[in-house]
Amino acid sequence: MPELPEVETIARGLNRHLAGDGIRSVWLGSKPEPFKSPAQEIAAALEAKTISGVRRAGKHIVFELRSQENGRRSPGKKLQWIVHLGMTGSLRVYPGEAGIEKHTHAIVRLASGRELRFVDPRRFGRLSVIENFAAPGAEPLEISLQDFAARFRNRRTPIKSALLNQKLLSGVGNIYADEALYRAKIRPRRQASSLTRGEFGRLHRSLKQVLREAIRAGGSSISDYVDANGDEGLFQLEHRVYGREGQSCRVCKTRIRRTTIAGRSSHYCPHCQR
Repeated sequence: MPELPEVETIARGLNRHLAGDGIRSVWLGSKPEPFKSPAQEIAAALEAKTISGVRRAGKHIVFELRSQENGRRSPGKKLQWIVHLGMTGSLRVYPGEAGIEKHTHAIVRLASGRELRFVDPRRFGRLSVIENFAAPGAEPLEISLQDFAARFRNRRTPIKSALLNQKLLSGVGNIYADEALYRAKIRPRRQASSLTRGEFGRLHRSLKQVLREAIRAGGSSISDYVDANGDEGLFQLEHRVYGREGQSCRVCKTRIRRTTIAGRSSHYCPHCQR
């Protein structure tokens, strides 16, 4: 499932491509699973609107919409189109004449003649419209150290599980939790409440650092992820523990181990992480 860096990369690319473009019409497929809001409501909210901007909120892509009447802004509701990509979803801009891929569930036809298409083979992605969307947890790239530590210091769950709790932090997933914990020298199974002030400080810095590096690299392409241009990310080449079970730690040469915590795979170095 795309995590914060991948969703941020997609949102930035879509904003470059689409900001200011108008929506002429919307086609939605017959499969009900991708539609968190009724299909008719989504189509009505999008048609005859202008995309004023695209941004990320947690793991969601948020399209800011505005109505237009005779070229002027209408004072109607400030609607937002919300897209969650699920495990295999993608949002890409195509020329209007491009062939339609299998598993295409939404086509937004634009005033520029292009089409924005949502493709999702496994149908775990979700589309909805809402007025004021807010991600449930704090923004990892903006949270202060004080707030970060306060959210975790009394939790008796493994720190890895706490990092994945979207009600605490929005957008952090398996890959970047593993990578941040490695850089902070903390084992993923450590109880969150056992971390010292210094360890919280290291984890806070490491998490922001790894997320920013991954955004600069365009995210991690592990399976299906591509950006708004259809290009893969490169950060998987920089992974230090995730997906490297049995390989040597880049620092101490100890073999990377994999364990399961709350049903999720976790990768760590038994020597560097304590």
